[in-house]
Amino acid sequence: MSKHEIISCERCTARMECKANSYSKCQCANIQLTVNEVQYIAELYDGCLCVKCLHDLQLEYLSSIR
Repeated sequence: MSKHEIISCERCTARMECKANSYSKCQCANIQLTVNEVQYIAELYDGCLCVKCLHDLQLEYLSSIR
């Protein structure tokens, strides 16, 4: 049994282990987002996103500002 909550990515519905109480061990810690990128993503989604979706949205944001 996992000691962390199993949740679904709000964007792609992939199952992932939420480690919000251990942020440095969470998959989210593997991607560096600027304040503007975080704001862009927060305007689209309220919940947790998997690292793949975070990366995809980061690229989407970067392409939108060029």
